[in-house]
Amino acid sequence: QVQLVESGGGLVQPGGSLRLSCAASGSHFSINAMGWYRQAPGKQRELVALITSGGNSNYADSVKGRFTISGDTAKNTVSLQMNSLKPEDTAVYYCNVRGVVGIYNRYLEVWGQGTLVTVSS
Repeated sequence: QVQLVESGGGLVQPGGSLRLSCAASGSHFSINAMGWYRQAPGKQRELVALITSGGNSNYADSVKGRFTISGDTAKNTVSLQMNSLKPEDTAVYYCNVRGVVGIYNRYLEVWGQGTLVTVSS
């Protein structure tokens, strides 16, 4: 079974920075895409950033120019560098990994349990 371990959340002041990290462990997992989602109280979960095994990435309009996603699919890791943080960025951030696993190359999507990011003075 594949599990994701997230770290890096916390409390920062507006304009500050945080770096979130996510690592997959467990069964052999060939990753096709890795991403970060977030969910604020009373709102739907939304895609923040996504990166594919080919290195292509995309971002939500609200974070473009401030957040940078990076990863190594061969090592099953992904990070999100968050700069110029705003109170509106406050949310629980979830790591998401998609790929194939096992001898039959079955498709699998795995979610982390989430890490809280709070941006406040």
